[in-house]
Amino acid sequence: MEEWNMNGKEQRKYWLDTMLLIGAPVLEALKRRTLAETLPVEFHSGRCSFAPLEAFARLACGMAPWLELEGLEGEEEQLRAYYAKLMLEALDAATDPDSADYMDFEAEGQPLVDAAFLAHALVRAPMRLASQLNERVRRNVIAALKKTRRTAPSGSNWLLFSAMVEAALYILGDPEYDRMRVGYAVHMFMDWYKGDGVYGDGKDYHWDYYNSFVIQPMLVDVITLFEQDSAHYPQLKPLIMQRARRYAAVLERMIAPDGTYPFLGRSIVYRFGAFQLLAQAALQHFLEASLQPAQVRCALTAVIRQIMEFPGNLDENGWLRPGVYGYQPELAESYINTGSLYLCAAVFLPLGLLPEDAFWSGENQNWTSQQIAAGKNVMRDHAL
Repeated sequence: MEEWNMNGKEQRKYWLDTMLLIGAPVLEALKRRTLAETLPVEFHSGRCSFAPLEAFARLACGMAPWLELEGLEGEEEQLRAYYAKLMLEALDAATDPDSADYMDFEAEGQPLVDAAFLAHALVRAPMRLASQLNERVRRNVIAALKKTRRTAPSGSNWLLFSAMVEAALYILGDPEYDRMRVGYAVHMFMDWYKGDGVYGDGKDYHWDYYNSFVIQPMLVDVITLFEQDSAHYPQLKPLIMQRARRYAAVLERMIAPDGTYPFLGRSIVYRFGAFQLLAQAALQHFLEASLQPAQVRCALTAVIRQIMEFPGNLDENGWLRPGVYGYQPELAESYINTGSLYLCAAVFLPLGLLPEDAFWSGENQNWTSQQIAAGKNVMRDHAL
């Protein structure tokens, strides 16, 4: 990666341009109700029936905070308003039984996963998405989410998928949301904590990025949404936030001076989606005190650039291709298809902060590994 000297304003534009480069083909296809027809399915074609929901839901999960943002002006506000309208049209296309892009929420298994990512988008954008649905679409979305209840989640991160679906039903005003599914997920993960900011994915520890792909972002938002729903939750929330803060700091320290990071465990083809929790910590202002927002911005910008400037990430029509640096299909597990790759959009959560926020307005700053590599005496890392 060549040297760069973009300031915070220029970095924000780069993030926004990259998010829309990735997301526009999905949302424009849904506007035309041609996503199922045009989304590439030759890669792991046995999973093609799930691919449209995966692409749409995972993209929405990452874009939602930007769509929710109030106070933007000028060209970016025009873009935000346009894509918010597109997202509402996409929700209609995905859940209307008469739509050519009506998505599979009913099959056992995978639809629960991506219904949860779509649910997370509604939780992250309650004003601009959930409350803007007309009554017909709201009923369709509720019905689609409820179809996933036929899948019994395993003792793993899938418990949080069920909890997040119920969270969206709550946001949508459905009085039949299931508090038990929420409570069971929260309390099981309290039992599965392994130390130093990391939860097991079930009773066992897995050395991968699922604490960032799923576990901690969903756990933080579920406990925040339902904090007053149980006498126990106000006691658990500070502990959950402390652990999330620690794991976000660990993620920042994993970013090397050149913007590379370790490729560990499952689902590495989700690319920079591996940093969802760090992005969420910046968005929700719960970064560890030793981390300056601007250094996190610069670190994540380096990660995004390191990947996106490598040729071959997108095909000739703009769809994502499997890999980390370009087209590397051998890196993808058998459960991954083209739609799965759109979880990379989760890195863009800080676009939900106004340009005046310290994350965007602060002067460029070296991140931790750069500071150490430059011989600077930085604060020692301490386990939680």
